[in-house]
Amino acid sequence: VQLQASGGGLVQAGGSLRLSCAASGHIFSINAMGWHRQAPGKQRELVASISSGGITNYADSVKGRFTISRDNAKNTVYLQMNSLKPDDTAVYYCNAGFSLVTAPRYWGQGTLVTVSS
Repeated sequence: VQLQASGGGLVQAGGSLRLSCAASGHIFSINAMGWHRQAPGKQRELVASISSGGITNYADSVKGRFTISRDNAKNTVYLQMNSLKPDDTAVYYCNAGFSLVTAPRYWGQGTLVTVSS
């Protein structure tokens, strides 16, 4: 499975960005897709994930600001990020796996999101 992420960039605090991640290859076994992020000097953390049936899971720090969605026909997951804060600055990694409760099996390249104050 290959994951191709796009959509990162520089935005001012309070602004919005949309990340996309397209999956290809042997995707028949993939159920969960999502995003983690890693800020400088910090551990990688879950941002949001979504099952093929639309069940979602969010980190407390992004609830109400970020929305994860998925187009199963296009094998693509999206992360709409609103009301961005400088603390959201990180490299965002797309991932995919077999369920929401197991660790992701596949990882895409990171895309940098920088939020300026």
